[in-house]
Amino acid sequence: GAYIGAQLASMNTPWMLILVGMIMGYFIVRAEPAVYVLNKQVSDMTDGNISEKAMGTALSVGVAFSVGIGMLRVLTGISILYFLIPGYAIALGISFFVPRIYTAIAFDSGGVASGPMTAASLVPLAQGACQAIGGNMVTDAFGIVAMVAMTPLITIQFMGLLAQHRKKLEDKRLARLLQEWEELEEDIIIP
Repeated sequence: GAYIGAQLASMNTPWMLILVGMIMGYFIVRAEPAVYVLNKQVSDMTDGNISEKAMGTALSVGVAFSVGIGMLRVLTGISILYFLIPGYAIALGISFFVPRIYTAIAFDSGGVASGPMTAASLVPLAQGACQAIGGNMVTDAFGIVAMVAMTPLITIQFMGLLAQHRKKLEDKRLARLLQEWEELEEDIIIP
């Protein structure tokens, strides 16, 4: 990981580090064994209403995004606080509007997504890139696991917002269909 990070950061196009980091983040979560267990448990617990595929995709997209931001931090030296404070504020803010089950799953997902495969692969990548560009290893390379733990909180809860919105639309549609049926019955019945 350190070698790949160093090579990508020292290229003429260091933005490739962000792209490759995002791709790695996406697939590392797919390979994380604990994610499979979590996805299966969530699917079983919700009777398939939250599918394993939806959970896996949400986690992978979230981690890919966080790794991209982490690699941007390595290249620019931007403080992690500019990402973590607003990120956790968003995650906590969303929790007031999302069904509680999604909030509970989201917070569990943060810990699962930042598991051993993720940490063992992404930290050396960030360290190698930071070392290659002459950045501060302590302030720029570390924190990627914290970013990885944060984004599932947002993506899973966002998935909950979408599910809640979809349910409201389905309920409105059903109510409208029932109303139309009642009106049709009134027209058909001859007094």
